[in-house]
Amino acid sequence: MSNTEPVHKTLYPFVAIVGQEALKKSLILNVINPGLSGVLIRGEKGTAKSTAVRALAELLPEIDVVDGDPFQSDPHDPRAMAPEVYARYQAGETLPVRRRKIRVVELPVSATEDRVIGTINLETALKEGRRTIEPGLLAAAHRGILYMDEVNLLDDHVVDVLLDSAAMGVNTIEREGVSLSHPARFTLIGTMNPEEGELRPQLLDRFGLCVHVEGLNDPAQRVEVVKRRAAFEDDPEAFAARWADETEKMRTAIAAAIARYPRVQADDAILYAIAERSLKLGVDGHRSDIIMLKAAKALAAWEGREQVTEQDVDGAAALALAHRIRRKPFEDISGSTFS
Repeated sequence: MSNTEPVHKTLYPFVAIVGQEALKKSLILNVINPGLSGVLIRGEKGTAKSTAVRALAELLPEIDVVDGDPFQSDPHDPRAMAPEVYARYQAGETLPVRRRKIRVVELPVSATEDRVIGTINLETALKEGRRTIEPGLLAAAHRGILYMDEVNLLDDHVVDVLLDSAAMGVNTIEREGVSLSHPARFTLIGTMNPEEGELRPQLLDRFGLCVHVEGLNDPAQRVEVVKRRAAFEDDPEAFAARWADETEKMRTAIAAAIARYPRVQADDAILYAIAERSLKLGVDGHRSDIIMLKAAKALAAWEGREQVTEQDVDGAAALALAHRIRRKPFEDISGSTFS
């Protein structure tokens, strides 16, 4: 896998997206805490889903990686190192460091399990006695963003593997009795058009947050969308420059929220408020409560606070519960939303 940086292309600025506040908030919360197990964005074509995902990376701080390492190992954190890099670190080697932007790794609809998780080089294992990993897309996505467009068209098993890795922060490859693992901590984002089919409920529940986006109904907003898009297509660099100050403000706010998140506290009253909302809506299991707590803490961090409020719980519920409510057969989840 090449470590050559891709040619930079000017992207539509995240801060220039008109409306779609729930979409933008769900993405920001997953960046503040990737442990939210990802976000599923449901909506028709042309509702800024892909635009928002690709622009998100531009808001994130640059990261240090071990130069030449296809697993994006963190040179400052042994827990985020691939096995071979960790061995070099343990041996006292000074690891070469390179600073770069966070990447968005896109998953093709045709991706196979081997392409996603990678494989074990059995020839090297047999001939040299060394077990090495041929990296897959999860290695490339480590410490970045993994974007699954049309997730409902992917093979269910591949989606299950991805959700497992997102939840555990580790990718494990097993072949012919040989097992190897490497860190795989990434922000997972899936998009889908429900007109092309739904996800199985078991997979739907595995996404931490879910948001349904629709076309804007306000004529003034629709006009503004057209104006901004036309200006961007006429001169992408000039358009991005006009939004540079707002972009920098949001970048700074996200970095501050990420740093604040570990200090955010939630008392027992908040935990009871979370449990009551799940019970009231008949949500099965406890995953929803755990995700709501994480999302509420991320919301508090985003708002500049270190204590979760009931307003944070309501905001988290709007993103974490709608896709988990028990529904009748053929009922569309887009109707089960919160205001």
